[in-house]
Amino acid sequence: MSKKITFIVPYPYGEAPSQRFRFEQYYDAIRGAGFEIETKSFLSINTWNNLYKKGNVLAKFFGICKGFAKRFGLLFQLGNTAIVFIHREITPVGPPIFEFIIAKILRKKIIYDFDDAIWIKNTSGSNRIVAWLKWHGKVKHICKWATVVSTGNDYLASFARLHAKNVVKIPTTIDTSNLHNSIIQQKEGKLTIGWTGTHSTMKYLNNLIPVLDLLAESVDFEFLVISNEQPSFQRGYLNFLPWNKTTEITDLLKFDIGVMPLENDLWSGGKCGFKALQYMALGIPSIVSPVGVNAQIIKHQVNGLLADSQEEWFSVLQTLINSPLLRSEFGAKGLTTVKEQFSVVANEQHYLNLVQSLERQ
Repeated sequence: MSKKITFIVPYPYGEAPSQRFRFEQYYDAIRGAGFEIETKSFLSINTWNNLYKKGNVLAKFFGICKGFAKRFGLLFQLGNTAIVFIHREITPVGPPIFEFIIAKILRKKIIYDFDDAIWIKNTSGSNRIVAWLKWHGKVKHICKWATVVSTGNDYLASFARLHAKNVVKIPTTIDTSNLHNSIIQQKEGKLTIGWTGTHSTMKYLNNLIPVLDLLAESVDFEFLVISNEQPSFQRGYLNFLPWNKTTEITDLLKFDIGVMPLENDLWSGGKCGFKALQYMALGIPSIVSPVGVNAQIIKHQVNGLLADSQEEWFSVLQTLINSPLLRSEFGAKGLTTVKEQFSVVANEQHYLNLVQSLERQ
């Protein structure tokens, strides 16, 4: 009997956080359990590298067309695949035609995985042109056709259960053994407040900037942004580092305090708290908005701080800036939380159980 799993994913292997930290880091354990793994991405590495850069419109268009061509070819390559793992969607636009064929015609066992509220429209400047082609309603159909649905938090799982009989919750996790395995050393003097994320989440900094402006009137600090795109705002306290996978951990260790502001809306409710988990895994004390799973990850004044209004953000930032002892305590307890609940080690067996349960069906 075949023990081959085909992972059908949007992005090239090893490039996108949603893939790297949800399931790619479990590949070795899955192979160790006797499974063969094949990864099929929609985007090539060249298209991925150019997708969010200005210009190169024709190259992007042909890259998308090539992705659809690969998907058609994929339908003829699944003969000896026992399990199909679909992350988010098989194609970035259009109805779930490929999902339907794989589920209903090829009759494959499907694990359907998502880590955002992707059934909700979330239009940004970078996707406004194709937003009307996204076909957000397909998520509920794929949930219905899947053998099992894997989600990153309770909010996402509650949606999936409206349409699927078999739903499991597996959090987005951190590799504390091989990647996030260093700890910052808190210091006196000028501190660095840090944020990391992509261009699509940088909008959440808008409500934090007035707080930082007010803080800068009395405190000398650096606000370091690590992203794939430079912030649109300019401040004397702002520094920018382009995100680089090879220096990701070294760059994050520049933070003395990590922040994760969010808007309290339906889309943010589906977030899996990944920024906070990254900070906490490195011993970086974290301040987050109490939205969605954030309020479950962070226990206020135990392993980090929660802040909702601008007044609360200003107060908790002042508290951490003025107390190296609190920063160290929250950092240590945050690391313990990650290791016990949100690490690869703590969740590896959940992934093995997931694929092995389908093997037995």
